[in-house]
Amino acid sequence: MTTTQESPTAAGSGSSATEAFRASTLHSGAGTDPARVSAIVSKLLAGIHDVVRDESVTYPEFQAAKQWLIEVGEGGEWPLFLDVFVEHAVEEVAARTQDGTKGTILGPYYLPGQARLATPATLPQRPDEKGVPLVFTGHVRDTDGRPLAHAELDVWQADEQGYYSGFAPHLPDGNLRGLVVTDAEGRFEIHTIQPAPYQVPTDGPTGKLITAADWHPWRPAHLHLLVSAPGHRTITTQLYFKGGQWLDSDVADATKPELVLNPADQGDGTTAVDYDFVLEPA
Repeated sequence: MTTTQESPTAAGSGSSATEAFRASTLHSGAGTDPARVSAIVSKLLAGIHDVVRDESVTYPEFQAAKQWLIEVGEGGEWPLFLDVFVEHAVEEVAARTQDGTKGTILGPYYLPGQARLATPATLPQRPDEKGVPLVFTGHVRDTDGRPLAHAELDVWQADEQGYYSGFAPHLPDGNLRGLVVTDAEGRFEIHTIQPAPYQVPTDGPTGKLITAADWHPWRPAHLHLLVSAPGHRTITTQLYFKGGQWLDSDVADATKPELVLNPADQGDGTTAVDYDFVLEPA
């Protein structure tokens, strides 16, 4: 498996991520209680003030931070920055009151409205799609172990070079994305390829921060999933691969032991893995 040597531009990714965020119904919600706004923003500002005092931040450093914030906004990179560096903490808080399969971050590369596919399904791909073939199977059940017929698995992933359709101009729309529907027994079977790790775009302000802090910009290879069924809480999760590069140093800090797959070689160049999802009542 190869890894990405260069990524699509940060400007292109930022623009696509912002457009996708605005279009997605996942992010709509009721208005926020003003008291909560006051409490959260006050603590956020207090934390920033503490950093300024504790680190004796200078005026040149303060001006550099303002310029960086302006560039993040102008480049449309807020979805990228927040999803990579902040979302994992929000997800950890949400997980305190959740049962069922472990979740993790959504990330910046979700696109709604993908092709609906009955199981067994092959994710849309190019005729010459490169990569190790993967057969991903399992069941979707409720917390009492009952199968959930016609549950939906919204699946998306990077290709063998670490690129996502919709964010890399050379990929066709919908490549390696699909909405897979389970059968009457809650079972699914998805044919795809093993994805590669991907690099957070480094030519924009997010990348400048990563470089300035001497961090690496990589995420381990993973499958993204939104698993849903009527009357049940939707699970947002990612599944990783045992032994994968960057698994122990994910720049987004989103990996969890329960989410690591161990595909078996089938002897014909194909790998296969089984993984079940458990959904709690909504």
